[in-house]
Amino acid sequence: MKLCYITDRLALEPSPLLSRISEAIGAGIDLVQIREKDLATRPLLALVQAAVEAASASRTQVIVNDRLDVALAGGAAGVHLGTQSIPTGAARQGIPPGFLVGVSCHSLVDAITAEAAGADYIVLGPIFETPSKLRYGPPLGLDKLREAAAKVKIPVLALGGVTVARAADCLEAKAGGIAGISIFQNCPSVAERVKELRKVTMNYE
Repeated sequence: MKLCYITDRLALEPSPLLSRISEAIGAGIDLVQIREKDLATRPLLALVQAAVEAASASRTQVIVNDRLDVALAGGAAGVHLGTQSIPTGAARQGIPPGFLVGVSCHSLVDAITAEAAGADYIVLGPIFETPSKLRYGPPLGLDKLREAAAKVKIPVLALGGVTVARAADCLEAKAGGIAGISIFQNCPSVAERVKELRKVTMNYE
């Protein structure tokens, strides 16, 4: 199961974001998606470069939300595209080999379209009800997650209202992993949270 920590420094304050990113890297998290939409280019690039440096001796890959230019300039492992980002196919043009392209999806059609356009993984949500995703309508639920995971060959990461307890349900639905902000930020220790989630994974191997 891939674990993807999506950052939100405003929800984390007054704790420094880079410290939480470093903690997540040390805990062995798979992906850190830097999602700081309000940051101007220079401070965003500086954050990405610092995160990439922190992850350089680890297995963690740093992904940048939306900003393909910053991802490439900062040496990130990939870019994550949302509904307002450039098309997936366009993002794939001119990127180096192995550069990851993830896509946010909110339906089965979105998932199939993203895979056909060359996405390496998708983040599907919201699976469960969560205040931050109300604008996307009612939660998709586990049946839609299961359907998407069965229809595409690339990993489908579950997003939206996922907790440690619900992670097991997502794995039963054949999700390739989970992604989220609160699950990795609203906890005393990222290392302990990752251990909890890895323990859930062991029951499905």
